[in-house]
Amino acid sequence: MTTMRPLIFMDPFPRSEAMVLTPDTEEALRGMGRVVTHFGSRAPDELVESVLDEVAIIIGQTAMDRSRLNRAVNLKAIINVKANWEPNIDYGDAQARGIHVLSAAPAMAPAVAEFCLGQAINLARGLVVANGAFRSVTERYGIAGNGTAYSLFDAPVGLIGYGNLGRALTPLLRPFTQQIAVHDPFLSDGFLEGEGLEPMPLDDLLSTSRFVFLLAGATSENEGFLTAEKLATMPDDASVILASRAEVVDFDGLLGEAHSGRLRVAIDVFPEEPVPADDAARQTDNVLFSAHLAGGMEASYGRIRAMMVDDVRQILSGLPPMHLQRAEPRMAAMARSR
Repeated sequence: MTTMRPLIFMDPFPRSEAMVLTPDTEEALRGMGRVVTHFGSRAPDELVESVLDEVAIIIGQTAMDRSRLNRAVNLKAIINVKANWEPNIDYGDAQARGIHVLSAAPAMAPAVAEFCLGQAINLARGLVVANGAFRSVTERYGIAGNGTAYSLFDAPVGLIGYGNLGRALTPLLRPFTQQIAVHDPFLSDGFLEGEGLEPMPLDDLLSTSRFVFLLAGATSENEGFLTAEKLATMPDDASVILASRAEVVDFDGLLGEAHSGRLRVAIDVFPEEPVPADDAARQTDNVLFSAHLAGGMEASYGRIRAMMVDDVRQILSGLPPMHLQRAEPRMAAMARSR
């Protein structure tokens, strides 16, 4: 009697084939099982239903409610190749059935962390302003041009959120400063202290940090929690780097603090993307803008593919996944990712 090889179903929209199924990745997956793919949109219901009773691994954001999980009797894992949790999976039921639900967030974190460090140094040293001054022949040399510059070395730093991004950024900050405080209500003080960090209430972190990195994901409980009033408590001329989800902050309030010149701000994520051409943000002074560039680069997709292939191999061998982030049902259900 012939044993059917495991079925791997790829439904990774909005990820493209070039991002997640390069020839070497496809060869590796086909070496482990049968592969069915759908790119360009979410897989239609008819295709999902046609593989449901055989599928062992789903790679993508396929909707899997309790009814579908009931019928997916061979399912071992759902691997989201984005860095979010969508509200289209019954996370609790999947966990109860022993189905791994995983996210590619750890694969994106190194690039985002590197980006955050670069933006912080850029803000503190005023490099964009210096570039503009040079091009307009108004540059000033040496100390004369550094009148408003400050350094990350030995500066007090605050991380709001200590998930994948915070854990990737902290080792990059260590050579510059040991003064790293964290506000993350989902983590215990003991855990953070064990990481060599100072757990700190939000108000204290904001009022004492020279650099603040906004790294928290958006949940049903924290939308807009960083209000204009809280931003107003930050020290004058502090640097703020927004690199996770715009929904966690009063976005207009943050722009206002930048426009007034009171805070230095770098923004990579926006409430609406793409940002409309006539959006007022484009006219805001004193902001270092980028178009959601922090994590989305080929190096990140290479890490996604490598982690995905290795974790699929582990799971199909009856072993636990080693790389990708596991869904915790309560937290995943709270997520408000786009």
